[in-house]
Amino acid sequence: MSINDVLSYKIINTNNFQIDTYDLFVTVLTIFITIILLKVLRSFFKRLENQERIEKGAAASIYKIISYLTWVIIISILLETIGVNITVLVAGSAALFVGLGFGLQNLFNDFASGLIILFERSLKVGDVIELDDGTVGEVLNINLRVSQLQDRDNITVLVPNSKLVNDKVINWSHNEVKTRFKVEIGVAYGSDVQLVQKLLILSTKNNALIEQKTKPFVRFNNFGDSALEFEIYFWTTHTFRVENIKSDIRIEIERLFRENKITIAFPQMDVHIIK
Repeated sequence: MSINDVLSYKIINTNNFQIDTYDLFVTVLTIFITIILLKVLRSFFKRLENQERIEKGAAASIYKIISYLTWVIIISILLETIGVNITVLVAGSAALFVGLGFGLQNLFNDFASGLIILFERSLKVGDVIELDDGTVGEVLNINLRVSQLQDRDNITVLVPNSKLVNDKVINWSHNEVKTRFKVEIGVAYGSDVQLVQKLLILSTKNNALIEQKTKPFVRFNNFGDSALEFEIYFWTTHTFRVENIKSDIRIEIERLFRENKITIAFPQMDVHIIK
């Protein structure tokens, strides 16, 4: 048996299409080459990320779009090569797609939302976001149907893309890397207001995770029922672990207030008894 006989051997032979050994070989080879090329492309984007010539989130989004489009084109070409008429196939499946659309509406909604996220780049890999239910997480991966977040407990959370598009989502990393946060504190009436402001600023000085170029500042917020209410504002690029930073600031505030005889207020109530 010659090589031509082997390559022309019919594996599948029907009235609509036929597949011989040569077609199978070309199909496998094409898929293999496509996988290799996409890996090379991914390595190229990784190198650009390491050289800081492109953002990590932008590289991931562009690569996802290119890989999805590449597979759609390759699969379409392979089907045409083996004799499958894509136009007829899509037209014949129209009724099936309509039925699936009603039955799998949420699934298709997630797919469409995934494409919107990738093209709009409203969310990128590495962004720190807060969901409508209060969940805070870092975006690990954006797939067509679901996206992966890692919360502050290092738990991976799978979020349907439609939730990220339709619900309210706070993106702490969208405009700038650094974000402003605050810590609230109340002190007893009669406290030295100027000293309180000085100590609150001092509580942020030695924390390496707090931006000092954009200086922290104190706001005397209100005369409360039981306390003089202050807020210390600060900026940090470590938004994902900001609750730990807030904890460190509170510990430092307590120490400084104790050393300087500043009383942290607590709720008080006067009761008048009429006889």
